[in-house]
Amino acid sequence: MSSVSDAANVGQGLQAQRTEAEETNRYTEQALLEHKRDGLWLAVRARWVALAVTAVMLPFLNPNIEVLYYECALGLFALIGWAQLKVWRVGQSRAELFLLWCDLALLTIVATVPNPFRVGDMPTAMQFRFDTFYYFYIFLAAGTLSYSWRTVVAIGTWTTGLWLAGATLIYFFGDTAAGLTEAVSRAVGGDDHMVEILNPNAVQFDQRVQEVVIFLLVAGTLALGVRRYTELLNRQASAERERSNLARYFSPNVVAELSKADEPLKSVRTQDVAVLFVDIVGFTSFAETRSPEDVIKTLREFHGRMEAEVFRHNGTLDKYLGDGLMATFGTPFTTDNDASNAVACAKAMVEAVDLWNQQRTRAGEPPIRASFGVHYGEVTLGDIGSNRLEFSVIGNTVNVASRLESLTRKLDCSLIVSDDVLERAADEHKSADPLPGFSRKPKQRIRGLEQPITIWAYGQAG
Repeated sequence: MSSVSDAANVGQGLQAQRTEAEETNRYTEQALLEHKRDGLWLAVRARWVALAVTAVMLPFLNPNIEVLYYECALGLFALIGWAQLKVWRVGQSRAELFLLWCDLALLTIVATVPNPFRVGDMPTAMQFRFDTFYYFYIFLAAGTLSYSWRTVVAIGTWTTGLWLAGATLIYFFGDTAAGLTEAVSRAVGGDDHMVEILNPNAVQFDQRVQEVVIFLLVAGTLALGVRRYTELLNRQASAERERSNLARYFSPNVVAELSKADEPLKSVRTQDVAVLFVDIVGFTSFAETRSPEDVIKTLREFHGRMEAEVFRHNGTLDKYLGDGLMATFGTPFTTDNDASNAVACAKAMVEAVDLWNQQRTRAGEPPIRASFGVHYGEVTLGDIGSNRLEFSVIGNTVNVASRLESLTRKLDCSLIVSDDVLERAADEHKSADPLPGFSRKPKQRIRGLEQPITIWAYGQAG
């Protein structure tokens, strides 16, 4: 094979054989994308439902004009949720983090800044008596639906900082009513602890610290759960990658069976299978007069058509061989139609090449001649390699199939099958003529076999 053909083979191999990490990252990214999109939509819908319920509930709890302040705040929360839908993406996003911070900052303002619509004076510290801190848990819960575990931790730390900052500002700058503190002191007889609990002017830092400590513990627990879920998602993505890799070699029905079994390819075993070899005749000369891009394009078109027929006939794509390929029928599991499937696949490949050549002729391109060989017999199959494993089929049956394919040039035909394939196909179909369209040829001596064998030819060389 020429250096150009070798280069084409290497180029295609490099494209097909990505590293395991790259493949895992690709599937993980896709899984995270779907998780983030679905989770964010769920979180925003949950937000809007919660805001709607709260908006309806507030007038019943506080049927005064001051409720308008909170209704406006609810509208801002809904607007922030809409904005999050517009800027989201997988990975770190400063816009998303800023909107999340706006959520927490707005809630802190609502919970600590006096309502401008309130009628009458009230110590600012009384804001803490309404248990508004509980609303932070809504955002924490929503964060677990759409964000990474690091963002859940960020919600906990930002909430802690904002809440304690609000309490500190109220302590130094909030409105107070000195007479209320004195009245409480007289009522409880000077008990300092009771005064601290009942005093409307007291910020009660011990309570504020307790609130954020509990919040941090909950946030940390949820973050751990989100992280474990992400790891599970990565494992599922890895499993999907492995399933996709199987789909590159096996037909869909075989992939379904393999995905149900535990390490079905690990054991080395022998069994009877049909082996099919395909090759482009004269590809070296063809490649010498074409650009590398044209060579690769032609190979991709050829391999794509051949691969489709392998899978359509329940075969296994064993490997690409530069300008050819090797396929097996009966791996990893034997069936009742392995020889018949192999022959039907080879005939379909011949027809696919003929149709492709018609298209190439209309496009002003030279036709491509392909040769095919099929043999049936015992092979050894299993994983080969130490670090990077590859499922492979080896044995004299493989060698004979390859030499039958080469024999097509001598006999000026497209496809040659061995008598062993014919006999097996006859047993499978219970028919004396399971291979219509084939003509019997004189016995041929095949290297690797002790005795000459009868072969059958199909189609004329193009």
